[in-house]
Amino acid sequence: MIRLIATDLDGTLLQPGGVLSDRTRATLDAVDADVVVVTARPPRFVQDLALTGTAICANGAMIYDLTSREVTHAQTVPLDVVRKVADALAGVIPNVGIAVETGLEVLSEPGFLGFGQKFPHRTLELLDHVVEEAQQVVQILAWAPDSEADHMMEVARAAVGQHVTVTHSGGIGLLDISPPGVTKAATLESLCNARGIGKHEVIAFGDMPNDLSVLGWAGTAYAMGNAHPLVKQACNNHAPPNTEDGVAQVLERLFGI
Repeated sequence: MIRLIATDLDGTLLQPGGVLSDRTRATLDAVDADVVVVTARPPRFVQDLALTGTAICANGAMIYDLTSREVTHAQTVPLDVVRKVADALAGVIPNVGIAVETGLEVLSEPGFLGFGQKFPHRTLELLDHVVEEAQQVVQILAWAPDSEADHMMEVARAAVGQHVTVTHSGGIGLLDISPPGVTKAATLESLCNARGIGKHEVIAFGDMPNDLSVLGWAGTAYAMGNAHPLVKQACNNHAPPNTEDGVAQVLERLFGI
């Protein structure tokens, strides 16, 4: 029996361009189960998808009520750890630039160009200014122009893994760095415990390394057809790609829709 559906957004539930298709929306409305979005995105990027229920945002650092549009829980990286991580990464990753997600906006030093023109962010003159103005940090973002994300992740984990959680969500040369012990799975498990839902009653969908914790925890896990090789290797079940409404196809079959 499936009581909760945990799904990533980009490359999983959403079609290219961040579009939630009519078919997928109708399927989510029809299933008799809780739907929890589990994403690297902060709340401001999920609030306009016209979904209800709960979103686990910033790779597990924030819980957001999609109905009331309120953050109900947030875990932060201490500011001294932000500085320590930035200094350590500068020593092992050439030309690395740092930005921070505060939960309300992204602040970056000039060397951070990881978003290009895709997402608004505010660039400050020095990293010290970024840390001073941030007040709170739910996620550190590290970008390097000449680094491949998988290799960069390995290097960063070796350098700062004792202080923070390091993963990536598919951006070229872009790392997502969370508070220590914070993952999508850890927050989802806490949420399920509060609702009296066991992991054997959870089905999860994902496509990138930052989804591996959830896919490894859930009783049933599906890698998308367009997933990163590490994700495909980790899952026995594979859904059609997001471009073909893969999540909806699996749910329609399982729920008899």
